[in-house]
Amino acid sequence: MDERHERELMMRVAWHYLGTPYIWAGDDPGGFDCSGFAVECLQAVGLLPRKGDWTAAGLLDLFRKGRVFTAEAGDLVFWRAAGDDASPVVHVEIMVDALRSIGASGGGSANTTVAEAWRRNAYIKVRPYAGRPFCAGIYSPFGGAK
Repeated sequence: MDERHERELMMRVAWHYLGTPYIWAGDDPGGFDCSGFAVECLQAVGLLPRKGDWTAAGLLDLFRKGRVFTAEAGDLVFWRAAGDDASPVVHVEIMVDALRSIGASGGGSANTTVAEAWRRNAYIKVRPYAGRPFCAGIYSPFGGAK
């Protein structure tokens, strides 16, 4: 499958989960956390092995050499806990286009049930990525692990 088709398929998978609850450590369609959602989309198109450290930080380490400065659908965008480069990467989403990303967010470790996720407005959603603090960069997962 060529990169264009991989991107299209990955985005179809991502859109399929729009509205799914954010569940801390969730990694299945019953509820995802940020990295669980990204992993589901990446594995659906064969861009990620089944086993590994698939936290947001682990995904950044895997795709670190794929840094891009013009985002395309399917690229991964990462955020740090604070504004300095030494701060850990704690969040990942998938770029929809150059302005928006789709990802599981809104809750944190308190979201362990679907009821709690809805109470906290925590689910897979689309929103502008620019202007959100502590962005660590955008990286392409296409072309294999770097």
